Amino acid sequence: MSEKKQAGMLTFAKDLPNICSLLGLFCTVLAIYFAIKGNFSGAIIAMLWAALFDWYDGIIARKIKGRTKEQGVFGGQLDSMIDIVSFGVLPAILLLSYGDYNIWFIPGAFAIIAACAIRLSYFNIYGLIDSKTYMGLSVDNNALILAFVFLFENLFQHATFSILIYIVIIILAVLNLSSIPTPKFTGKWIYVLIAYVLVMTSFFGYQLWSVDAALLIK
Repeated sequence: MSEKKQAGMLTFAKDLPNICSLLGLFCTVLAIYFAIKGNFSGAIIAMLWAALFDWYDGIIARKIKGRTKEQGVFGGQLDSMIDIVSFGVLPAILLLSYGDYNIWFIPGAFAIIAACAIRLSYFNIYGLIDSKTYMGLSVDNNALILAFVFLFENLFQHATFSILIYIVIIILAVLNLSSIPTPKFTGKWIYVLIAYVLVMTSFFGYQLWSVDAALLIK
C-alpha cells in the first residue's frame, strides 16, 4: 500500500478560510506599523479589521463543504498562530509605543503575550467548555475592548492614559487566563461586530482626517 502524498505548504494558502486569516494577519502588520509610528488611530482601525477577519475565517470554513481533515487542522493551527500576533503581540506593541518604550512597560507587554500564548495552547487541547461557552475571555475581545478604551484618549493626559492602557492590558491578560465562563458570540453577533467595526473605523478615521486637515491649515 503506497503512502499518502504529503501536501505542500502553499496548497493550504489557497484555502479560502486561510486566505481570510492571512488578510487578518496583513491588517495586524499594518496595525503594528502604525503603532510603532505613533499613529494610534490608524493602529486601532487596522486592529479592528484584523478581529473582523478573525471572526469570518471560521464562518467561511463552516460553510464550505468537502474540506479535508488536513485543511481543517491546518486552518485551526494557522488561526491560532495569527491570534497570538493579532491579540497578544499587537496589544503589547501598542502599549510599549504609547508608553514611549519605557522599560517599566515591558512587564505589561510580556503579560499580554504570555497570556495569549498560554490561553491558545490550552484551547488547542481542550477547546470550548461546551458548544457555546469559552473558559475565560476569548483573545479577539482584547482588540475590541482596547479600541473602546481608546475612544476616551482625548479626555486624559498622555502619561495618564498610558497608565490606563497598562492597567487594561493587565486586566485583559488576567481575564484571558481566568476560569470564568464567557459566551461564544456566533450567529447574528457577526452583524453586531460588523456594525461596531464600521462605526469605530468611521470615528478613528475622522480623527485621522482631522489631524491631516489641521496640518494642512498650518
